[in-house]
Amino acid sequence: MTSVSTSAFYERANLQLSTLRRKAESAQGQISSGSRLVRSSDDPVAAARLRDLARQEALSGVDQRNSDTASSKLEQASSALTEMSDIAIRARELALQAGSDTLSVQDRRSIGDELASLRNALVDLAGSRDGFGNALFGGQLSGKAYQPSGNGATYVGTAQPASIDLGDGQMVDVSMTGPDVFNFTSNGTPTDLFSTIGDLAAALQGGASNGASLASGSLDALDTGLGKLTTAQTVVGTRLTWIDTLDQRRTEHSESIAQEKSDVGGVDLASAITGLQQTMTVLEASQASFVKLANLSLFSLLR
Repeated sequence: MTSVSTSAFYERANLQLSTLRRKAESAQGQISSGSRLVRSSDDPVAAARLRDLARQEALSGVDQRNSDTASSKLEQASSALTEMSDIAIRARELALQAGSDTLSVQDRRSIGDELASLRNALVDLAGSRDGFGNALFGGQLSGKAYQPSGNGATYVGTAQPASIDLGDGQMVDVSMTGPDVFNFTSNGTPTDLFSTIGDLAAALQGGASNGASLASGSLDALDTGLGKLTTAQTVVGTRLTWIDTLDQRRTEHSESIAQEKSDVGGVDLASAITGLQQTMTVLEASQASFVKLANLSLFSLLR
């Protein structure tokens, strides 16, 4: 009987101390992790919700990276379009000058030389690529979209633009096809900005007798070509604005997820610290009491 009572005493004491230690360890885990759920078994329903929220966060992170990539590509395209617009404006200024009857053939040759340089610069910009080597104005092409050809340039890109998935079923085109940017019809004839500038440059360089009239006649085509570039800039700007709108929505959703995670699995640090201190106090008192009781003379005699 004495043996049983002594054994029961130790078992009860061990159980009580173990329970207090586990409670203290749980509180310490909550404080260090910032979560009240140390194990899924602490609250299976809350744990399942937290896993779903974590999955949403991961997907949102992927969408944000895609969004950043799309913005980078479109900003590069916007920069290139600005430079090309400047070229088209300068080409128009030169064509207007060359249309003056007061200029000599040599003067027009000099203008033709500058126009030829502008046409080459335009071809280079039309072949711009992003950081991954994909064409900005070549649809889904990996490489340069245009190759110099005669007085103009040949398009070697695809007929469809490249797109990026921004999540929630939203897609955005991150490239443009060359014909959509540079091709147009002038006086009922299909042409493009490269040929318009290149043909005028070649005529003036060659000392054409009707250089003045050719220059004046190219103004409408240059205006149309500049209009196409301006339209492309507007399209790119609209896409960037749409991406910014989606980014804002994603940020708001991420904040909502963070708040729900805090509500579902977060821990009140002040309460947790207070609870840990209380548990440690009780644990220390229980250990001290156990030592005293275990060393009482009655127990010593009963062993």
